[in-house]
Amino acid sequence: MPATVKWAPFIVPFALILGLFMLFLDLKHKLYFWQLYTTIRLESPMSWGAWVLMFTTPLSIIWAASYIRELFPNWDWKFGFLRTFEAWVIRNRTYIAWPMVVSAVILGIYTGILLSAFNARPLWNTTILGPLFLVSGMSTGAACIILMSKSHEERRIIGRLDLLFIVIELFFIVHMIMGFLAGSEVQIQAANLFLGGEFTVPFFVFVIALGLLLPALLEILELIGYKMPIIIPAVLVLLGGLIFRFIMVEAGQITRYLY
Repeated sequence: MPATVKWAPFIVPFALILGLFMLFLDLKHKLYFWQLYTTIRLESPMSWGAWVLMFTTPLSIIWAASYIRELFPNWDWKFGFLRTFEAWVIRNRTYIAWPMVVSAVILGIYTGILLSAFNARPLWNTTILGPLFLVSGMSTGAACIILMSKSHEERRIIGRLDLLFIVIELFFIVHMIMGFLAGSEVQIQAANLFLGGEFTVPFFVFVIALGLLLPALLEILELIGYKMPIIIPAVLVLLGGLIFRFIMVEAGQITRYLY
């Protein structure tokens, strides 16, 4: 059994519940959040995000609950119908996993699509932002698995995947900046925030250098046989992904169209 099995299923519902709580705290009219669930608007990224979160959160809790006996062997659900339901979930984990994979992809990409829907913010208004956020999230997810794993072979496999995600993420970032530089005046100004502007140092130092290039180098050295403390590239990827999102949100609010 992979070393990550014991704890990994519990990370997902915890992260989702924490994220929902943070979103709730950010709302101005907290008592009216339920109105998001009174309608479905297929053209609205916010509606997609709200409904996918509503679908994924209970499903992830059920998924995690099916592993609770592996973490606590003496666990007793007390009620017979819960034990029956647990046995059914364990038998059908594969069928439950596929909807979770699809919903995870939607959650990973929808935050970027949500920002890109703000036409008034040139930095956000790019179709590459959704795939970029998705790949960045997959990279940080791989870093979490590497941190949790105690299996050397498992770390090598996930390390290779993470290296691939880093390469794709760098490609998307370069593509995004080149797209801005080839665009209108406001898009060029948005790119200049990272090319000599106020976000140049944090972006290139903390995101590109420490969050992507250095972890990629360390993972390459690990793959070719050098002994590396695996915690360093994993933590750097996690911090780089977090700082990248802070920078994109903050910088995007500065950009605007000219009048």
